[in-house]
Amino acid sequence: MRAVVFKSPYEVNVEQVEDPKIGSPRDALLRVTTSGICGSDLHMYEGRTGASPGIIFGHEIMGIIEEVGDGVVGLKPGDRVVLPFNVACGFCFNCVRGFTSACLTVNPHGVSGGYGYVDMGPYRGGQAEQVLVPFADFNCLKLPGSEEDELEDDFVLLSDIFPTGYHGAVLAGVFPGSTVAVFGAGPVGLMAAYSASLMGAGEIYVVDFIPERLEKARQIGAIPIDFSKGDPVGRIMELRMKSGLKPGEEKMPGVLCGVDAVGYQARDTKNPGKENPSQVLEDLARLVNPTGSIGIVGVYFTKDPRGVDDPARKGNFLLPWGRFFEKGIAIGMGQTPVKKYNAILRDLIVDGRAKPSFVISHRIPLSKVPEAYRKFDERTEGHTKVVIKPKMH
Repeated sequence: MRAVVFKSPYEVNVEQVEDPKIGSPRDALLRVTTSGICGSDLHMYEGRTGASPGIIFGHEIMGIIEEVGDGVVGLKPGDRVVLPFNVACGFCFNCVRGFTSACLTVNPHGVSGGYGYVDMGPYRGGQAEQVLVPFADFNCLKLPGSEEDELEDDFVLLSDIFPTGYHGAVLAGVFPGSTVAVFGAGPVGLMAAYSASLMGAGEIYVVDFIPERLEKARQIGAIPIDFSKGDPVGRIMELRMKSGLKPGEEKMPGVLCGVDAVGYQARDTKNPGKENPSQVLEDLARLVNPTGSIGIVGVYFTKDPRGVDDPARKGNFLLPWGRFFEKGIAIGMGQTPVKKYNAILRDLIVDGRAKPSFVISHRIPLSKVPEAYRKFDERTEGHTKVVIKPKMH
């Protein structure tokens, strides 16, 4: 089969690789109909994770079941499914409590497993024509409809960015009428803002500096804030005061709910060409009101070979803990347990209540993937979200 293979920093190729084969009675083989390029893939693509050459990329995967092992009881060939990016067993201590993002079974080298990602187990990715699905009964979410129908591009986003954005809003404590600030208007940040809207948030601000991303935020009713034009915290507070604070908010011109959808590659607000890995958390410490909440779904790694300094290369950052403590801010973070949300979000899509595919900018065949990685990494030509169609020519 053809698959996207990592060769070295800034180089991926589409190559012929060995077809996957069922190795356990609980496995299934999936023919991929759509997969996605995720912002998290760029960390590996840029050489920021120490990934070894040969990894098949891709953790956003949906398709049609082709074959099932003898132990699979809930699936059959022809079923249409989407996979959580978390590979999970369904029966370990963490999985039974809903923390499928921290499965204790599937990764022999640590906690949590995933498709096509460094240090997340031996699972090949789905930017390919086929993928092997372990513990298939647990990991496959069944979908209605047929291949490449009008919901295909919405459903593939259930693999990662829609649940991750929703998780960010949940961790941030979003509630009807709440004030929300999302830092980062990449795919996850846009999904966090969209999820906050679905939850009934009253005011939603989205901070970024890339025009195409900020325009997407505007299209879903959020207020775009371009940090290259000045301090985003001060601008949000000024806008809130001009619009009229609600009774009781006179001393709280910030927001109650903040989402970090950027992570350790945050840009310095005074110099967007320079990285400042703690920039977003510093801004949220200033912006989030006392008793507010922050959800951190932007990625932070324990090692980054190209970090800005020695502590950053080891995943250590100087953070304003005193201000967080003084304000009594609740902070939630970590990888998203996709299965906690994906069935609920699927049903919102099916019922016409959610249409997350607004974020998709490009649909491409496998042959165009190396070029798409370069353009997505450079944030050029409006590449906000790229999905791959293996059957496309």
